[in-house]
Amino acid sequence: MQNYLETIVAALAAAAIALLVVEVVHRVTRRLGRRSLLMTELTDHAHRPFQVSATVLAVQLGVRFSTGYAVGSPWRQIVLHVLALGIIATVSWLVASLLVVIEDTALARFRVDVPNNRHARRVRTQVVLLRRLTIAVIVVLAVGVMLMTFPAVRGIGAGVLTSAGVVGVVAALAAQSLLGNVFAGLQLAFSDAVRLDDVVVVEGEWGRIEELTLSYVVVQIWDDRRLILPTSYFTSTPFENWTRTEAAVLGTAELDVDWSIPVQAMREELRRLAESSELWDGRVCVLQVTDATGGMIKVRALVSAADAGSLWDLRCLVREHLVAWVRDQRPTALPRMRAEVGDASGALPWQAVQPRRPVRRLPDTDVPDDARVFGGSDDGEARSEVFVGREDHAETRR
Repeated sequence: MQNYLETIVAALAAAAIALLVVEVVHRVTRRLGRRSLLMTELTDHAHRPFQVSATVLAVQLGVRFSTGYAVGSPWRQIVLHVLALGIIATVSWLVASLLVVIEDTALARFRVDVPNNRHARRVRTQVVLLRRLTIAVIVVLAVGVMLMTFPAVRGIGAGVLTSAGVVGVVAALAAQSLLGNVFAGLQLAFSDAVRLDDVVVVEGEWGRIEELTLSYVVVQIWDDRRLILPTSYFTSTPFENWTRTEAAVLGTAELDVDWSIPVQAMREELRRLAESSELWDGRVCVLQVTDATGGMIKVRALVSAADAGSLWDLRCLVREHLVAWVRDQRPTALPRMRAEVGDASGALPWQAVQPRRPVRRLPDTDVPDDARVFGGSDDGEARSEVFVGREDHAETRR
């Protein structure tokens, strides 16, 4: 009984000393690191795993160096083995916590709540995926080391640590889709094809990347639904990324109207609407006739906004306003089938009438800015250079 008490007292004393030392280190670190974000994160998130690992290590040393039992005692060996497993597990926990703290500190330098956050979102995506990968590696290594402490299964532990090629072949045969998604997740992280908070169109749904893991991607649809796709989808299937280069995007609103529509007046109305709306970012406001078949013409209004959400609202606003303008101000331009019977010179609003004054036509060289997508403004000139080339565009202008 005395031997039991001596071992228990030694273990409790070692645990008490370890807790005291950890508490002193914690308080000193917190006091010295008030102005350091890294030290603050360490004291807040790494304190508990450090406390547990130090306590288990101290108890293991107390039991090992206690004189209550002979070295070859079975009970002593079992206790020391259990404590050794605890040390491996707690140290792995501590290492993972330290890595998470370092990654969080690095992420704090890149803000994603600012308008131009493309670089920050790319770094955040890569760091989050690397965090998941490093934690998985630490868990695998910890399990391998713990298995190696058992003589009967030491070969299994060595296999986990040293036979990566065999394990990879077996895993590839048993879980090809899972490994494919993992490698696809790493490819997405470092190829910059998609990032967290990117606005995308996948499977006909418009939304943003809410979560990106090694095996799946969560897309938050505009109506708050969640579309969950394997990461391999984004490496094997075409999709639209609206914010890969910048958040500002262009959008269209198309209307089918009659041939009698005064296009220039409609263009001026679009300009007035855009300038009076806070959704427009001031870059692009163009109205063009893109088709003239089937007895009607297709008018396309192209506008720009600072982000995808504002663009959606702006497109709806433009569509509603132009529909109301055509209905109220130009009723003769409403879509219709030309099968009139009777006097064509009548005064009814839906009948064709002669214009009261001649319509002023713009010369071919006097094309307004809001009638050209590739030219007429600084933004249009830049867009033309992208599709044509700087030298070819300059020769075309000459």
